[in-house]
Amino acid sequence: MHIGILTGGGDCPGLNAVIRAVVRKAEKLNYRVTGIRNGWKGILENTTMELNRDSVSGILHRGGTILGTSRTNPYKMPDGEARVKQWFTDNAVDALIAIGGEDTLGVAAKLHLAGLKVIGVPKTIDNDLAGTDFTFGFDTSVNIAMEAIDRLHTTAESHNRIIVAEVMGRHAGWIALYAGLAGGADIILVPEEPFNIDVVCAKLRARHDRGKNFSIVVVSEGAKFETEGDEDGSFVLSSMEKDSFGHVRLGGIGAILATEIERRLGIETRSTVFGHIQRGGSPTAYDRVLGIRYGLHAIELVEAGRFGRMVALQGNKITDIDIADILGKMKYLDPDMYKLADVFTD
Repeated sequence: MHIGILTGGGDCPGLNAVIRAVVRKAEKLNYRVTGIRNGWKGILENTTMELNRDSVSGILHRGGTILGTSRTNPYKMPDGEARVKQWFTDNAVDALIAIGGEDTLGVAAKLHLAGLKVIGVPKTIDNDLAGTDFTFGFDTSVNIAMEAIDRLHTTAESHNRIIVAEVMGRHAGWIALYAGLAGGADIILVPEEPFNIDVVCAKLRARHDRGKNFSIVVVSEGAKFETEGDEDGSFVLSSMEKDSFGHVRLGGIGAILATEIERRLGIETRSTVFGHIQRGGSPTAYDRVLGIRYGLHAIELVEAGRFGRMVALQGNKITDIDIADILGKMKYLDPDMYKLADVFTD
């Protein structure tokens, strides 16, 4: 059995744990594993590397991915699907394990429908993929953001400031809510709940009137102002650049919000963007173990000939679902979960 493996989309702590688990389990089954460089781009350009026990030694604690990644979409390339199929044939690859988020797995689902043997492994720090309770990388990102929020408390208090911290979260506010709750944020704003700037400022004013001389606001990059009609209240970079999957680069909500808060309240307000720091560095123990469990189950699916499946965590059990079941779906915050923040954010 000859298996290909790739990592697509944004990098994520825990990817190397998955790769290592796949290779170690594959060797026990006498399977050959080829790593594909830079996601789907590596298939189109036929750039690969052989993976074995030696090549994955010492990578468990490393962030990022030894295979590299990209946001290349083969279905946006001329004859993309045909070129992927030809790569399978030319390299005598029997099956492919694709590790990625909604876009990478969307391509994997289409390729499976086209007759290729594909297994999906879910990956996103945003934790917004349907079908699985948690994705590896999320726990690391939350801990990074929480530690940064802890540090913001001392500088905000020292200078009597309001500080707005912008975290990742395009469609869902998992990082903002978890990091905000754990870090003791005073206001948490997420994409699922458009916010009213008047209400935000009223809460901050009430807090300061009670004698608190600083506040911390945590906001997801995809959070939106309440608007009338069908107008979209999200903020994007002025370039409006899009990747090959059609996603606009979000950013700027933190700075805009900070400016508006200072204008309305007359309290010095600063903004900070955690940005790609949330993606970097070594994965937490939780993400390493989850990545290992995902990788091992992916190989078990290959061994059983159960293709077109995505590995998933449900409760504390590793299982799998039809990869097509996640297409066009998003895992948003449970409203009851978001209500937890109401106790602390006033």
